Amino acid sequence: MGRIEKLVESYKSYISLPWQKDLAGAQKAVFVVYDKTDERRLRSRRELFALATEESGHPWKECDLTPAFPEWMGATEYQEEYFNYPEDLGLKLEEEFREHVAERVRRQLTADDADEQTVVAVFGLASLLGFAHVSDLMKDVENDIRGRIVVFFPGDYENNNYRLLDARDGWNYLAVPITAHDGVHAP
Repeated sequence: MGRIEKLVESYKSYISLPWQKDLAGAQKAVFVVYDKTDERRLRSRRELFALATEESGHPWKECDLTPAFPEWMGATEYQEEYFNYPEDLGLKLEEEFREHVAERVRRQLTADDADEQTVVAVFGLASLLGFAHVSDLMKDVENDIRGRIVVFFPGDYENNNYRLLDARDGWNYLAVPITAHDGVHAP
């Protein structure tokens, strides 16, 4: 059995359990952690996660963050100047881009067809690298999680810390981590 299939099995065993009610938003988050080299393979097999979710009686919605930066930058006033002087983009990234990404996720979490039983799957975190931090995104949206948010995380999980693409020091988050080698971990 390949790594993606192991992830699907671990995910299915967790998502099919009865869901506890009255959890804080951060406790409704699930991080499916996988090796960064498996990004394309996982995306091409994401329907396996959708099927596992639906077989467990939960609706599935997707939110892909891959085009978030180019769409935001394309709509930004004075974009040409930012390309000439990228160091001037820092503050705009920290505030406006961060909010743009959070709003993109919030739209799926709070859509009319998303309720306490819905899984919102978030893909494309690698495209945020250098522009926004996943830890900030999760803080921004955790109060909007009705059912569960499943974040597909290309990186590492070790000792209760997450590291996206091995790029920076990790952070501790209350989400339930699911990995191919160890299955479901306690948060």
